[in-house]
Amino acid sequence: MSEQTHPARVPAAAPAHLQWPFFEPRHAAFAGALDDWAARHVPQAHGHDVDAECKALVKALGAGGWLAHAVGGRAHGGAADTIDTRTICLARETLARHSGLADFAFAMQGLGSGAISLAGTPAQKARYLPRVACGEAISAFALSEPGAGSDVAAMSCAARADGDDIVLDGEKTWISNGGIADFYVVFARSGEAAGSRGISAFIVDADTPGFEIAERIDVIAPHPLARLRLRSCRVPVTQRIGEPGEGFKVAMRTLDVFRTSVAAAALGFARRALDEAVHRARTRRMFAGVLADFQLTQAKLAQMATTIDSAALLTYRAAWQRDQGRPVTREAAMAKMAATEGAQRVIDAAVQLFGGLGVVSEVPVERLYREIRALRIYEGATEVQQLIIARELLREASAG
Repeated sequence: MSEQTHPARVPAAAPAHLQWPFFEPRHAAFAGALDDWAARHVPQAHGHDVDAECKALVKALGAGGWLAHAVGGRAHGGAADTIDTRTICLARETLARHSGLADFAFAMQGLGSGAISLAGTPAQKARYLPRVACGEAISAFALSEPGAGSDVAAMSCAARADGDDIVLDGEKTWISNGGIADFYVVFARSGEAAGSRGISAFIVDADTPGFEIAERIDVIAPHPLARLRLRSCRVPVTQRIGEPGEGFKVAMRTLDVFRTSVAAAALGFARRALDEAVHRARTRRMFAGVLADFQLTQAKLAQMATTIDSAALLTYRAAWQRDQGRPVTREAAMAKMAATEGAQRVIDAAVQLFGGLGVVSEVPVERLYREIRALRIYEGATEVQQLIIARELLREASAG
């Protein structure tokens, strides 16, 4: 392909947002070091074997020491005793700017093992977390079902006790890392109470009898994704995470950590789109000048930059707030909604500035256009975030 259809990597803009009071000096150092590493180790485009690429990225991220920030507990390979949300967000923003698949590989190691970091027993942490942190084991978070996506309490996957074992029956779908994970944190209805209070969480190793990959799912931005089937799948009761019936709380605690990081990934995609758009505007010759000379172009770039900074302020407020031990449900929902919806607008504007080149396969803005769409859905669709925000507002009003 010609240079015209595969432009060189555009240098990152100066990370002025790292000087905001949400951050400490260690955060800026971390982001700079990861950006340098990613520029040398992360491929810019996907090949044909996404599974192999994802496995290779997990190993590389582990070898580089970056996955240690995605697990909690120094004793089990973590970078700190607790997961630092700002660091997770900066990692995802930085990696997403380089590659959607690299961001995915990092994020799923954290999300897939997050329940173990937060609520696992010492034995569970010792068995799984060190391997996750060094990239030797791939993790997955199995919550959604064909009939239970946003409405988690409607899940039907069943868990019944049988002596010292738990027997699992049911299906899970839209499971990231499905088909390549070494273990899955599976949420199932254990029946202690109705609704969300009767759900428990279990660790299921990929080679457990009765566990199978029912279907691989192809999506517009290639990632390992699958539907899982559990048929009389037997695991020891020691594989339960937390107390019986506490699985929903474990899931929500895990999502509270990583939902804000979805907003950060959207920021990474949006920042890359803005960098590409500015480069395009300054170099695209037309009408005896360049695209950047036109006021319409300048207005579009200004709106893109303002949208990104607005979302970044919400994102890092939520991350900072969680790291201070404060409630973050509403703030995380605002960040996720604003960043993902805003990034969609920014990337669409970048594609428009590129004209016909913007829809050529594997040109960066075309790749970003495919990557961003799913973020408005997974870990709580935008409409669910609106419900969460409104619910919190009404609850506060009632309490006041």
